[in-house]
Amino acid sequence: MVIGFKNDKSVKEKLFIPAELPVLPLRGTVAYPDLIVPLVVGREKSIKLIDEAMGKDRLIGILTQKNPDIEEPDIEDLYTIGTVATIMKMVKMVDGSQRIVVQGICRFKLIEFTQKDPHLRARVLPIFEEYQKDMEVDAMYINLRNLYKKAVEIAPYLSAELAQISSKIESPGNLGDLVASTINISVAERQDILEKIDLKERLKKVTILLNRELETLELSSKIQSHIKEGIDKTQREYYLREQLKAIQKELGEVDERFTEIDELRKKMMEAKMPPEVQKVTEKELDRLSKMSTMSAEYTVARTYIDWLVELPWSYATEDNLVIQDARNILNEDHYDLEKVKKRILEYLAVRKLKTDMKGPILCFVGPPGVGKTSLGKSIARALGRKFMRMSLGGIRDEAEIRGHRRTYVGALPGRIIQGIKKAGSNNPIFMLDEVDKIGMDFRGDPSSALLEVLDPEQNFSFSDHYLEVPFDLSKVMFIATANQLDPIPPALKDRMEVLELPGYTEEEKVMIAKDFLIPKQLEEHGLSQELLGFDDEALKVIVRSYTREAGVRNLEREIATVCRAVAREVAEGKTEKTVVVEDDVHKFLGPIKHYSEVAERTKYSGVATGLAWTPTGGDIIFIEATKMKGKGSLSLTGQLGDVMKESAQAALSYIRSKASDFQIQEDFFEKHDIHIHVPAGAIPKDGPSAGITMMVALVSLLTDRPVRNDVAMTGEITLRGLVLPVGGIKEKVLAARRAGIKNIILPKMNEKDLEEVPETIKESMKFRFIEKVDEAIGSCLYQQGGADDSCVLKE
Repeated sequence: MVIGFKNDKSVKEKLFIPAELPVLPLRGTVAYPDLIVPLVVGREKSIKLIDEAMGKDRLIGILTQKNPDIEEPDIEDLYTIGTVATIMKMVKMVDGSQRIVVQGICRFKLIEFTQKDPHLRARVLPIFEEYQKDMEVDAMYINLRNLYKKAVEIAPYLSAELAQISSKIESPGNLGDLVASTINISVAERQDILEKIDLKERLKKVTILLNRELETLELSSKIQSHIKEGIDKTQREYYLREQLKAIQKELGEVDERFTEIDELRKKMMEAKMPPEVQKVTEKELDRLSKMSTMSAEYTVARTYIDWLVELPWSYATEDNLVIQDARNILNEDHYDLEKVKKRILEYLAVRKLKTDMKGPILCFVGPPGVGKTSLGKSIARALGRKFMRMSLGGIRDEAEIRGHRRTYVGALPGRIIQGIKKAGSNNPIFMLDEVDKIGMDFRGDPSSALLEVLDPEQNFSFSDHYLEVPFDLSKVMFIATANQLDPIPPALKDRMEVLELPGYTEEEKVMIAKDFLIPKQLEEHGLSQELLGFDDEALKVIVRSYTREAGVRNLEREIATVCRAVAREVAEGKTEKTVVVEDDVHKFLGPIKHYSEVAERTKYSGVATGLAWTPTGGDIIFIEATKMKGKGSLSLTGQLGDVMKESAQAALSYIRSKASDFQIQEDFFEKHDIHIHVPAGAIPKDGPSAGITMMVALVSLLTDRPVRNDVAMTGEITLRGLVLPVGGIKEKVLAARRAGIKNIILPKMNEKDLEEVPETIKESMKFRFIEKVDEAIGSCLYQQGGADDSCVLKE
C-alpha cells in the first residue's frame, strides 16, 4: 500500500547509484519510482540484506517474484525490471521481523546476479526518465488525472487524499505510476506497467486498466443502489403496514387478514422456494392483501397460496446408503425377486457415488399377487424415504395427473402434486399402480400426461395446470406396476425400465407361506405358533389342490380360512396346539378345488395339451378336434381371436399338403367337416402360440393316435411346417409344473429363455426343442392301435 509520494529531484541528484546493488525480492508487491511504500521483511536473507544496507548507503534494488508462493526464490523466479529504492526508516519487531519504509528512485534493468548468499546482489543498469513536452502526452496526462479523480470518488478502497496528491503531480510518468500502484489490478499487470519504459505506452496501458476498473466500479455502484432502493421500499412498506395495524388496533378494528398474510409470508420464507416461484407467491400475497375477505376471489387466491407455501420445495429425506442394511430389509420383506433387489441395490450404490443422480423410472410387470405393490413399500423402507401410492386403474381424466386450471370452481392440483405435498418431501418413492389400466376418452389421455412425469430429462420442471409454476420431480423415484405390457402406450413404455416379476414355483410358495404369510395371518387372527402350525406337506396340498395362480393372494386367503377355524376352536376353550397335516386340509378347506385333468382329457385321440400365457400367469389349455360327415368345412369355437383362428387354418392347410405322409385318404377332406374347440369358452383366447398344439390335435384326430398325457407344447407354426418362437416361456413352464406335466416341447429359438426358469424346475422336467412340426408329431403321439409307452420324449 502506498502511504506517500515525494517528487524531490534533489534526492536523485544527491544519490549516487552504484553499478552493483543488494536485491530484495518482494511477494505480491511492485515498487515504483518516487513512491513511498511500507514493507514487512521477515525472511532471513532479506533481514541480513536490510542490516547490511542500513550500515552503508541504504540503497537497495527491489524485484518482484513471479510466483508469490515460493519461499526461497531463485534467480529465474524474479522479474528483470525493478526499482532502485532508498530505505527511509527501519524498525525491528519483537518477533525478529523488520518494518521498513522505502522510497523509489528510478527503474533499473537487471544485468546479472553476482551473489546468492547470504543474500542476493546483482549488477544493474539504472533507467532515469526524461520528460520532454509533448502534446499527445499532455493530453493523455490530463485524461488520466480526470479519470483517476472519478475513480477516487466511486471506489471505497481509495482515500480522498489521493485525488489531491494526483492533482499536484506534474510528471505524467509519476502520475501513471501512482495510478497503477493504487487501483485494483493484478501483480502481473503492475509489473507490466513498471516494464513500460516508453512513456506513451505506459500512459496508454494505465488508461486502459483504469477505464476497466471504472466500469466495474460503476456497475457495482449501480447494483448497490438498486439493492438499497429495494431495501428502502421494503422497509417503508413494513413501517406503513405496522402503522396501519396500530391505527386499526386503537380504533378496535384489528384485521385478522394481516395476521394471516404475515403467517403466509413467514411460511413462504421457510419453504425456501426457487426464485421464480417465490416471485409468483409474493405477487399473489400482494393481491391477497388488497382483496376483501368477502370477495369470491379471496378464497381461491388463499387456497392457491396455501398450496405454494406447503409444498416441499427444498426438503428431502436423507437416503440410507448402507448397502448391507438395504439388502437385509429387502430380504426381510420379500422372498426371491433377486432381479428387482439387485436393481435397487445398484441404484443405491450409484446414488452413494453420485449424490445428484436422477431418480430411475422402474416398471414392475407381472401377474397379480406376486408382490409388486408391497415391493414398493419395501424399497421405500430400505431407502429411508416416504412412500406414496397412486392407483391409475380406470383413470380417464388428464386432470387427475396435471390438475385443473384455477378458473374452474373447486380446482385442485393433480394427484402427483397432491402426493408430493402429502409425503412432505421432494424425493419420495411414488408408486403408480396399474399403469396398464389407464383409460382414454373425451376428457383426455392420462397416459400422455404421464410422459413428462416419467421422463428424467423433462420432469425437473414439471408444470401442474393448477400451480402454473415448475416443480422438480427429478429426485422422485417413480415405480409403475402393470400386469401386462401390451396395453401400455409405446412412448410411455420407452420411458420406463421394465423389470418382470414372473409367478412363483410350488417350492417358492411354500417358503413364502412359512416365512411371510403364516406369521402375518397368525398375528391378524390373534393366534401364535404355540396354538397353530402347518406341516410342509399340508402347505403343498393347499398350493397344489386349492389354488391355481401365479401369485400368493389365494394361498393367503386359504391360510386365513384355516386360521379362522382354529381361532374359533381357541375361543371355545381349546388350549392344545393344532398342527395342520396333509390329511386335515380338506376338513378346513372342503373338497379339492383343482385337480389334474390332463390324463382324463387326453386319453382320446384329437385332444392335445397346450401352454398359454395369461395376465395372471401361465396356464394349460386343451385343444379338442373332431370330425364328421360333411363338405370339407372348418369350424372354430371357444371365443377365439383372429390370430388363433389363422393358426388353426394354417395347421389344417399343412396337414392337407402332407396328407399322403400322414396316410390320410385323398378324398377325406372333401367328405368330412372338422370342428376345433378350445374349452372354457367364456374366456377370450388369442395369439399364435397354440399353433403347434392345434397341429398335433388335428394329426391325432386324423390318424387316430392319442396324444401322450404327460406332454404339453407351445409354438407358432408356418405353412412350411416350421416352428417359430413365442413369449412367456417361464410362466408357461411353471403352469405345466403346477398341472403335473413332466415333458414340454418348445421352439428351438426359445431355448435361451429357459435361463429364467429356476434350476429345481429344470431338473425335474424334460424339454425338447424343435424346429419343424414333424418332430413334435413323432414325440407326442402314441403308435396306432393303442396307448403303449413306446414313444418316449427325447431331451
